[in-house]
Amino acid sequence: MANDDMKAPKNMGRRRFLTATTVVVGAVGAGFAAVPFIKYWNPSARARLAGAPVVADISGLQEGQRLVLEWRGQPIWIVRRTQAVLDALPSLNSHLRDPDSKNADQQPAYVLRNDPDYRSLKPTISVLVGICTHLGCSPEMAAEIKPMPYDPDWKGGYFCPCHKSRFDMSGRVFSGVPAPSNLVVPPHHYQDDNTIVIGVDPQGSA
Repeated sequence: MANDDMKAPKNMGRRRFLTATTVVVGAVGAGFAAVPFIKYWNPSARARLAGAPVVADISGLQEGQRLVLEWRGQPIWIVRRTQAVLDALPSLNSHLRDPDSKNADQQPAYVLRNDPDYRSLKPTISVLVGICTHLGCSPEMAAEIKPMPYDPDWKGGYFCPCHKSRFDMSGRVFSGVPAPSNLVVPPHHYQDDNTIVIGVDPQGSA
């Protein structure tokens, strides 16, 4: 997951992020409960800004839930997607600006090697930098598949209320919105089935 090829959005998003979250799990809609406790290794603020990796235990992350961490001063969203959301992703391709994630600056190549619709190492787990690629706001997660005021055929995703940009649950940007590119996927790998490391590519990924 990429990034800090993100320049301006990086710092602007950090300001909003720091006022709203520390280690937070977002519950989305009815039926999604907050994760009671998820352990993660939290390096010092100086180490985070310098790019030190962040390690999180995601064993308690349930379907539809989001864990928010900080890495390099940016919010990192770790979301466990439902099977219904995964099934819906291919149906959105004709509505997206960059459905195949051809902009290589927005994600490491290894997250596209399985199913490019997922943009992830594991289908169910999405990892994104939670900063809109338009002006650096922090989009809201709306993970349920249900009609929304901004999209009556909503299949789950992220909506930025600042300027109405929309992204699917893989962080792919819709056509016709101000955001110019997909949300960034930061470098990451799995230490084991339940432990994710943000900021370090998988071994042998080059």
